[in-house]
Amino acid sequence: MIDESLARLSDTFFTITVVVYSLAVVAFCAELAFGRPARAQQLVAAGGDRLPAAPSTEEPARARRLGSLAMLLTVLGLLTHAAVVVTRGMAADRLPWGNMYEFTTVVVLVAVLAYTLLAVRAPELRHIGVFIMGPVVVAMALIRLVLYVQAGPLVAALRSWWLAVHVTTATLGFGIFFVSGIVSVLYLVKSRREERAVAGAVPGPSLLDRLPSAAALDRTAHRTAVFGFPIWTFAVIAGAIWAESAWGRFWGWDPKETWAFIAWVVYAAYLHARTTSGWRGRPSAWVNVVGLAVMVFNLLYVNFVSTGLHSYAGVS
Repeated sequence: MIDESLARLSDTFFTITVVVYSLAVVAFCAELAFGRPARAQQLVAAGGDRLPAAPSTEEPARARRLGSLAMLLTVLGLLTHAAVVVTRGMAADRLPWGNMYEFTTVVVLVAVLAYTLLAVRAPELRHIGVFIMGPVVVAMALIRLVLYVQAGPLVAALRSWWLAVHVTTATLGFGIFFVSGIVSVLYLVKSRREERAVAGAVPGPSLLDRLPSAAALDRTAHRTAVFGFPIWTFAVIAGAIWAESAWGRFWGWDPKETWAFIAWVVYAAYLHARTTSGWRGRPSAWVNVVGLAVMVFNLLYVNFVSTGLHSYAGVS
C-alpha cells in the first residue's frame, strides 16, 4: 500500500533540494569570482631596486563568507536530499532504490556526501565545489525530468534481501567514483596550467588559480578511488551471488554484468598505474576519467538501450 502523502512529500523535498543545490552553485561561483587573492605590492630592496613580489595567498573576507555560505547550502541540500530518499522509502514501505529514479537519486546523494566530507576534512577542497555541485544540479534535473516514476512496489525480480546488499554497495561505489573522476578532470586542467608556468609561460589570471594544487587534486582523486574500489568490488561479488540465487548461475556476461566488470578492471588499472613509474600523474588520471565514463555508460546506455536480465532496472 503506497502512502500518497509521503510520496508527495518526497517529491516536494526533491524540488527543494534542486533549488538549494542551485543556490549553493551560485555561492560557489561567487566565491571563485570574488575570492581572488589581492595583488601583491612591489617590494623595494634596501638599495632602492624593485623586487618582484610573490603573489599574495590571503583570501579576502568576502570570499570566506561566500564559501561558508556555499558549504552551508550544500549541507542543507544534503539534508533535504536525504529526506527525499527516506520519505520515498516510507511511502513505498521498502528500500528506496528499486528503480532508476531512486537509484540515481541515491548515487547523487552519496556523491554530495563524499564531497562534503572531503571539504570538511580538507577546507581547501571547498574551492572545487562548483565543479562538483554543478554536475549534481544537472543530474538532479535530468533525474526528475527523465527518470521520475511514481512510488510503487518492487518488481518481483528485486524482492530479495540481496537488494539491500548489492544495490546499496553499488550506489556507494558509483557516488564515490563520481567525485573521484571529476577531481581527476580538474587535476588534468590544473597540472597543465602549472606545467606552463614552470616552462616560463606566464598565464593570465584565471579562476583555476583558486583551485588546490595539482598535487592535492591528484591525491584526493586517488584516495577517493582507493576508498571506493573495495566497495565496488564487493558490489560485483554480491551481484554474482545474487545472480546464482535468482538465475542459477554466478556469471552470464549479461550486459550489466559485463560493464560492471569492465569498470572494475579500469579502476584496478588506475590504482595500479598510480603506483607505476611512467604512469603516475596525467596518464593515470586519464585512466580514472575513463573509469567514470564507463560507469556513466553502464548506468545510461546499458539500462536504457541494451537488453538483458537487468532490463527491469528502468521501471518501477
